[in-house]
Amino acid sequence: MIEPIMIKQDNLEGPIFVVGNSRSGTTMMGNILRNHPMIFTLHHEIHFFEQLCESKNFSCYLSIDKAVNLMARLLCINHDSYWTQGDPSRFIQEAATVVGSMESKAVSPAGVFEQFLRYTAMKNGKTVPCDQTPRYVLYIDEILKLYPGSRVINMVRDPRAVLLSQKNKWKRRWMGYSNFPLKESIRTKINYHPITISMIWNASVRAVSRFADHPRVLLVKYEDIITNSESEVRKVCSFLGVQFHKEMLDIPQAGSSLTRFSSTGKGIDSSKAETWRKGGLNPTEIYICQKITGALMKLYGYQPIHVRTNPLMLIWYLLLFPLKSAMSLLLNLKRMKNIAEAIKRRL
Repeated sequence: MIEPIMIKQDNLEGPIFVVGNSRSGTTMMGNILRNHPMIFTLHHEIHFFEQLCESKNFSCYLSIDKAVNLMARLLCINHDSYWTQGDPSRFIQEAATVVGSMESKAVSPAGVFEQFLRYTAMKNGKTVPCDQTPRYVLYIDEILKLYPGSRVINMVRDPRAVLLSQKNKWKRRWMGYSNFPLKESIRTKINYHPITISMIWNASVRAVSRFADHPRVLLVKYEDIITNSESEVRKVCSFLGVQFHKEMLDIPQAGSSLTRFSSTGKGIDSSKAETWRKGGLNPTEIYICQKITGALMKLYGYQPIHVRTNPLMLIWYLLLFPLKSAMSLLLNLKRMKNIAEAIKRRL
């Protein structure tokens, strides 16, 4: 018989959520925060919002059995990763113990998720949990309401750099990332289209724009972090109300779509600034991206460049867009609890 695990909520702050458009530096920020002695950043994206629970059910009461099953799924994803998660029943006993430790017996999915975050941080010897799932940028309003002590760090990156990273993401399986499944490579390859990626960048930026002055939301530009690391990380620490530690900058140089995985490199790599200018995108891709994101990218200080697009290639991308969108939707159906809501939040 395992004794209930008592988590003292009044001694904890957070949780912290690192959000932003995919490929905008959320993993880097998560690694920086993980090096703080108080903060534990989960090693995998959890995808609770949208993929495990739809918004209308966040605060609904759960039976104990359903709460335990949800907790087991969260523990499973945290252990295996969202891509490679196995059978959650392996974690049922641990899940029952954690759910049994919750102060309120009227539990909700949002409450189970918070308990999971705090338990995982405590299990790893830390007091403040951090989830670095980029897609949560579309759920900032819900996060701020559900978790009054939470802090949100929103990462923003030049949309052209995001486009290049997304274009090459499918290759990661062959660049030393052995835990990147083949089906994920196929899905990522099909998901890529300059129109789609640019529209999603717009949606992510618009989603956070109304929280620009919110005291619990901080905007961090990827380019500022890699070119002026210590100053920017000090600002992040000030926002979180924690002390800066020099060791926070000593992060693994991994997670790029453009370079092979290395387990030895340490520190923030300033050479990744404006990688898109060094090649990898054709003029038509840059033109499409700037045409769609133009107004918002200027708002964040990203200046468009003059490019001469190929009319035939532009027509090709336009004709390909409906087919790619349909295929992408089919491949992502199982990743959304409510398809209509997911599409609405993006577009």
